[in-house]
Amino acid sequence: MATEAEVGGEAPAKKGVNKLFIIIGAAAVVVLLAGAGLFFFMSSGSSAPATDAHAAPAGEHGAAAGEHGAGAADTFIFNLEPMMVNLQSVDGVQNYMKLTVALEVADETMMTEIQPKLAKVIDAFQVYMRELRKSDLEGSAGVYRLKEELLRRVNLAVYPARIESILFKEILVQ
Repeated sequence: MATEAEVGGEAPAKKGVNKLFIIIGAAAVVVLLAGAGLFFFMSSGSSAPATDAHAAPAGEHGAAAGEHGAGAADTFIFNLEPMMVNLQSVDGVQNYMKLTVALEVADETMMTEIQPKLAKVIDAFQVYMRELRKSDLEGSAGVYRLKEELLRRVNLAVYPARIESILFKEILVQ
């Protein structure tokens, strides 16, 4: 009777080890397939912009080359001068923000439409940013709110032209 109990105890343990090896092997195969798929996906994505027929020529100023998205190769970047503003303070401590912004526009004609309205754009930015507090800019949510509000204000200032997005080049709060 004792030998039957020992034999019965070893059989389930061997069965469990075999199941364990099968599960580990299957997990390793899945990880290898996922890694191979990611490798092929990433390597095919990096060569696509180099052979893209819609890519902007190297000598064209302001063209956004190599950005992600289908229409990104057709956008242009309009750089604004750096702005420095005083931030509102409750306790009387002076806080400053230095901001360098670029505007992403759909085509070159939009850039020429924005040029005469640049003073309105800067004014809209300055008026809004002077009312901000340092706490308004904390965290990624604060920067996102700033970006959305600046986009709304610039689109109001340059209407009927349209800005696709605001790109922050530098944000310094002290």
